[in-house]
Amino acid sequence: MAKQGYHHGNLRQALVTAALELIAVRGPQGFTLSEAAKVAGVTPAAVYRHFAGREDLIAECARQGYAIFADLMEHAWNDGQPSALAAFGATGRAYLAFAKKFPGHYMAMFESGLSPNRSPELAAGAARAEAVTLKATQALSTHIPESRRPPASMVAAHVRALSHGVVELYARGTPGGQSPFSPEELLESGIGVYLRGLGLIPPD
Repeated sequence: MAKQGYHHGNLRQALVTAALELIAVRGPQGFTLSEAAKVAGVTPAAVYRHFAGREDLIAECARQGYAIFADLMEHAWNDGQPSALAAFGATGRAYLAFAKKFPGHYMAMFESGLSPNRSPELAAGAARAEAVTLKATQALSTHIPESRRPPASMVAAHVRALSHGVVELYARGTPGGQSPFSPEELLESGIGVYLRGLGLIPPD
């Protein structure tokens, strides 16, 4: 996209794209609105025609990220096919793939400090993505009597925490983030140990 002659919604999206580029390199707090405007090729004043401030711009980056993320997770879950366990594993791989392919979106979503409840649109996107992990954990526990099942919401929260930890420590390619195992192997084995400990999947 040429950085001039923007019309209608093009400028708004150009600013989002510029912010995503800066976030991926510097982190959510590592750039100014003036820098985003410069990358987009417009004046700083033009930003305020579309966004109230930097947090508003970051929130839009996060909103778009959640939409992409939720689509990927739902596709990976595939209604629990061919099995709940296989589909659960696919969602873990989708999580890592999203973080690698869309680092700016990922950081805006999970590392900016913005609450998903900042806006109804942002909250809805976050809820759609989280619902996939919740459905997946519920599907894994159906063979356990209801009175003995661990809370699905707690399991889903633990799985998200493990996934985020692998991304932060081993999937960024930063110094000190090296491991003799791939991020995918680390996540699969870590979650496998956790699920076996809960009795949600049988031991090897």
